[in-house]
Amino acid sequence: MDHPLIQNIDDLSIEQLQEKIAELTKKNGIAHRLGNAQLRHQVQMALDTYQTKYREKLMNQKRTESDPDFGSKIDVA
Repeated sequence: MDHPLIQNIDDLSIEQLQEKIAELTKKNGIAHRLGNAQLRHQVQMALDTYQTKYREKLMNQKRTESDPDFGSKIDVA
């Protein structure tokens, strides 16, 4: 489930997504240690959104590296 307050992350690079995932993972750990379940849920939803986009970009990158023409043949979106 995507976090409703995250706007457009399509323009972020893989490195930027990695940084955001690391930041949110730290925040999730802090929320867990504090016992704040509602905050943890919100951070986890945001983390899931960024991880999904990260995996999607990695798959697209691997596809274009292995077969440059493959990306133009199949459009799943």
